[in-house]
Amino acid sequence: MAREEATGEPPRLVLVVGVAGSGKSTVGCLLAERLGWAYRDADAFHSEADRAKMAAGHALTDSDREPWLEAIREWMDKATAAGQRGVVTCSALKRHYRDKLLAGRPDIVLVYLHDSRELLESRLAARHGHFFPAGLLDSQLAVLQEPEPDEHPLVVEIDQAPEDVVTAVLSQMRRKSSDGVAADGPGTERALHAVVPDASSASPSPTGGSWRLVRGEQSADVVQLGGALRDYVVNGRPLLDGFSTGSTITGGRGQLLVPWPNRVGGGRYHFDGRDRQLPLTEVEKDNAIHGLLRWTLWELLARTDDSVTLGTTLCPQPGYPFLLDVHVEYRLGPEGLRATVRATNTGTGPAPYGVGQHPYLTVGTDLVDSAVLTVPARTLLRTDDKGLPTGQEPVDGTPYDFRTARPIGDLRLDTAFTGLDRDPDGRAIVRLAHPSGLRGVDLWLGDGTRWVQVYTGDTLAEPERRRRGVAVEAMSCPPDAFRSGTDLTVLQPGATHVLRWGLSPWGYTWHRP
Repeated sequence: MAREEATGEPPRLVLVVGVAGSGKSTVGCLLAERLGWAYRDADAFHSEADRAKMAAGHALTDSDREPWLEAIREWMDKATAAGQRGVVTCSALKRHYRDKLLAGRPDIVLVYLHDSRELLESRLAARHGHFFPAGLLDSQLAVLQEPEPDEHPLVVEIDQAPEDVVTAVLSQMRRKSSDGVAADGPGTERALHAVVPDASSASPSPTGGSWRLVRGEQSADVVQLGGALRDYVVNGRPLLDGFSTGSTITGGRGQLLVPWPNRVGGGRYHFDGRDRQLPLTEVEKDNAIHGLLRWTLWELLARTDDSVTLGTTLCPQPGYPFLLDVHVEYRLGPEGLRATVRATNTGTGPAPYGVGQHPYLTVGTDLVDSAVLTVPARTLLRTDDKGLPTGQEPVDGTPYDFRTARPIGDLRLDTAFTGLDRDPDGRAIVRLAHPSGLRGVDLWLGDGTRWVQVYTGDTLAEPERRRRGVAVEAMSCPPDAFRSGTDLTVLQPGATHVLRWGLSPWGYTWHRP
């Protein structure tokens, strides 16, 4: 049974699930303390007969668990009826157990604690005095049905300290939220409502209509404003530090950058024998930034369950008197998410052109400092305090050499790279990996991508969003290409430029044989 849509109210309950040894009790208790909410452990609802049965090494049956699940439901109902907010932990191994606990409760957040069998075994072996013996782990794994995408779980790996697990839970809640709830009590922090993404394009929104793509364990959300990519989720884990349903776009998140990426110094450039002046959209630095289509509502051109194509016309205007027809297709496939951006010059004269896109990647760390980055680039672009190029140089011997994977640390990145090393398929692969090395996401750069900008978000206007994700921007040209001419595309009438990039997640399946 699919989860019901959220009502728009803040969450009243968090249900933390996972097998024995995943740390549910520790994480649930810490999470409740951070939020200032009530806490109950599902173990407290077991009957003495159930406890004795498990202590003797016998697994509970479905009929044994029925009264236990009902007792948990009653506690949740009483807590919400009394106006309390609470955190409750429960193994909830099977889908129909979770359905019983979640049914009729759209304002509940489901958190799934996951890790390897080996780690679970080691934790259980070190646990003493608990009624659940380590030998029953096999029985739990045998019946485990891990949460599916339509349950909208927040999935957190437990291969880190409990405090870091709780921080990761709260970080995922923030990423999915649009409303905040101030927690009562000293030492607590702000808890944010996890909103189920809305696939409907009919609801009023500051980003216009939206479309949800689904293929197996993948889902993605695309919005009408600027044709931007809002979210990409695999097995319940967000791989983009995007923006929530109903919120505005900040920091360029997921936006398409047409007809130039990055900056044009002073907004002034010379093309085809004439001087041009673009509107200054980064006024404090006297720049025109990220093109002209970020705040345009794009039209739906084609739609399937796992793909969507949007399009718009860039009409002649002050500073850019050229006519372009622009399309973007997003498609989910066996490799992950693919984006293809096409621009055709439908005017009568040549047009200067560049393109990029601005997604922020995440691998579930609270800050990007511990994430492991690989950038297969031999050359970097040095810039001044306005973000404008001052020259290229090899990455050798600089702090910006990420050709060998290493943690980002406290390095501040807002750096364009070129000289990209490509695989036999012609793709350059930028990789962001979890510190464990067990999972991550590759952003591949295909046709039309000569540059990539990597940005750790240190200068974002919202301090709470800084260093939460790494912007990895596929670009056809570097900053200020309209003035320097470096890798600038000149589109002749009728010509089309194509840029292809995509996301390939790895390590995000948790099926156990």
